[in-house]
Amino acid sequence: MDPDRLVLLALSEELEELTELDHLEHCAACRQEMQSLREVAEIGSQVREVRELPAPPEHLWQAIEAGIAGPREPAAAPVPVITLAEHRDAPRRSRRRWVAPLIAAAAAAVLAVAGTIGLDRFLDRAPAERVTAQATLTPLPAVPPGAGGDVRVLADGELRIDVRNLPLTSGFHEVWLLDPDTPGKMVAVGNLPATAEAVLEVPPGTDLNRYRVVDVSDEPHDGDATHSGKSLLRGTLTR
Repeated sequence: MDPDRLVLLALSEELEELTELDHLEHCAACRQEMQSLREVAEIGSQVREVRELPAPPEHLWQAIEAGIAGPREPAAAPVPVITLAEHRDAPRRSRRRWVAPLIAAAAAAVLAVAGTIGLDRFLDRAPAERVTAQATLTPLPAVPPGAGGDVRVLADGELRIDVRNLPLTSGFHEVWLLDPDTPGKMVAVGNLPATAEAVLEVPPGTDLNRYRVVDVSDEPHDGDATHSGKSLLRGTLTR
């Protein structure tokens, strides 16, 4: 099929004729070309919804202007004799002469802008979190078996904890890091809020190879900063 005709059909400016439908059904090359043109048109429709687009490179505007202008005709060209049939077809041929290069240039501009947007979004994307240690929290014998949680320690020192089904308390829940090799040695990390997830800060200088047991305790409001001795959940950090 004529390439200009494929462009018009891909843009849905005209409907396929029966002979064209039959040709597209049996011609793999034309079907593939039609699909490629429709994908470019789809990209263009998506880019129109984006705000504050980056300016396309100057050479793309030059290509568009050159495509619209087309080749200059010789000044001394002979005057052609136009028949009635050619006169009726002239608007279509004229439109084809400028539609094809314009579509090609516009498609290049759309792809360049879309690629720039994708690159900008990729560069602006936050770096992936690097987990340095993690643990699964399990309930102690006196705690309902449905309680539990998970802990992740990130490279920047954040401790992210997610707990569920903790027993109700008249005080508060607190997170600790224990040294299993030295009973009584522990580091207080912070109190849990009323939400299921929390982000706490591991105290600077804490050796997680030593203080590797995460403990969640039930603490009363008694002004005593030490551990209450009532642990609810525990888990060992692994790297």
